[in-house]
Amino acid sequence: MLSNFIDYLNLERKVAAKTVEAYKNDLDQFSNFLSEKYNRLCWSQVEYPMIRSWIVHLSENKISNKSINRKISSLNTFFNYLLKIREIQVNPLNKHRTLKTPKSRQVPFSKDEVAELLAYFQSIKQPSFEQSRNHLLIELIYSTGIRRAELIGLKLNNIDFYNKQIKVFGKRNKERIIPVLPDLMKHINQYIEENKSNLNTYLFETKKGKQLYPSLIYNIIHKSFSMVSSKTKRSPHILRHSFATHLLENGASLATVKELLGHESLSSTEIYTQNSIDTLKKAYKTAHPRSEK
Repeated sequence: MLSNFIDYLNLERKVAAKTVEAYKNDLDQFSNFLSEKYNRLCWSQVEYPMIRSWIVHLSENKISNKSINRKISSLNTFFNYLLKIREIQVNPLNKHRTLKTPKSRQVPFSKDEVAELLAYFQSIKQPSFEQSRNHLLIELIYSTGIRRAELIGLKLNNIDFYNKQIKVFGKRNKERIIPVLPDLMKHINQYIEENKSNLNTYLFETKKGKQLYPSLIYNIIHKSFSMVSSKTKRSPHILRHSFATHLLENGASLATVKELLGHESLSSTEIYTQNSIDTLKKAYKTAHPRSEK
């Protein structure tokens, strides 16, 4: 049953390999728990009190609520799969409520930090291939909010110079179109023209013409922003976060930012509003005549 579920994730839903591995680990852990405590039940015999006892067990073993919620999410996906193939009639997690978790604060790069870094790249008179690539990579993430995985998969034939847009494939291979600013499109065109000999299929490749990989992109962002920012978190996600935050600060609607980011619901986008609210509070305290300065 579990092997069929893994095939379903890989072949039908096209879930990322690391996510599939996480699902398998979570389900194996729960299966082992059932074996030890309930003498190995069939999946169709699992009831919510059994899942609840596993949650308590995990909590007693100092597993964080965030990790527990992820494990229960894996279970929920699996039970929904069993519903789909009619192995069960009711998902035992139907009425489950996720555990409360402290909200981690994502601090975006400031507009000045981004501008300073881009100005640094522009000041290099004869950039190497890697410098040219890294410059465009950072500018593209900041200008479009593109995800790291979408950036890795961005092919040369996904760039529409005429309509000034790019086609990317997001979560679950969902296609979306992202508009590109005219100046950025010129930069993309110039980069391609100057580096034809280094590019094969993808817009961003290694010097040997290979597709980029997640840790390399993380290292590029982390190392580049260390020159202009003292923030601890310097990652592709923080740069994407900065894109959304700065748009909202400049008056873009939440719905617009949602579409640009490729979120399925507004609730996913709302986390970016907190920084905009903080900016408003700071401006309010500074400008209001009755505020304490």
